[in-house]
Amino acid sequence: MSKVIAIANQKGGVGKTTTAISLGISLSKFNKKVLLVDLDGQANLTMSLGYDPDELENTITNLIENRIKDYNYKIEKDRYFIRTEESVNLLPADIGLSSIEVKMLNTINRENILKNIIRDFRIDYDYIIIDCLPSLGNLTINALVAADSVIIPVQSQYLSLKGMEQLLETIQGIKAQINPSLEVEGILLTMYDKRTNLSKEVLESVRETYGNYIKVFNNVISVSTKIAEAPSQGVSIFKYQPKNEVARSYELLAKEVINNE
Repeated sequence: MSKVIAIANQKGGVGKTTTAISLGISLSKFNKKVLLVDLDGQANLTMSLGYDPDELENTITNLIENRIKDYNYKIEKDRYFIRTEESVNLLPADIGLSSIEVKMLNTINRENILKNIIRDFRIDYDYIIIDCLPSLGNLTINALVAADSVIIPVQSQYLSLKGMEQLLETIQGIKAQINPSLEVEGILLTMYDKRTNLSKEVLESVRETYGNYIKVFNNVISVSTKIAEAPSQGVSIFKYQPKNEVARSYELLAKEVINNE
């Protein structure tokens, strides 16, 4: 049985997509079968792996629409996922996903649509990683209902901590009312600059504030121009610059996630 991990934070620019891709590829290096799910209408994950959303015939958008129309819609899985060149499979997104939340509003049992889709894929993978959009709308709620755990990337800046309470309250509400097995896998510090006192202070603040009841990952993700450049080439940091410090950090993060089992 696979484990479903949502990468979530309603604040944009904190490294969700980079974390989803890099963690997924790192897990595959430990011989884990991984599916990446792009749940953001901007399709950044899809494009970061070299695919043009406008050229894709089947995406997560089609799957959700088909399930809204027909709760018993049978998924032909091979039609929807892409076998990438980086040892992970991808369930891509397109811009049409941005309008899905409106269509969900009048749908019965709307919080469980993604869960019921993901359930069909679980048997084929060790890990399914969902890259959430930067909001707490219906799609993110669906991801949290479908997930076993959540990784929360937090940029090493004080303003990034402000939205944490709202996200944690949402997670606790979903855990209490819909998905009692949902856990916080951990808080991941991203864009960490060891040369500055600010990054060190933010890390210390996160550990002091949350460390007693939420895991704060030992590995932090350093700020790096190379990891920002990699998506423009349609590849991960592991193809773009495999010896980069960030690549090593994500491999160590994958070890922590595996050890959490």
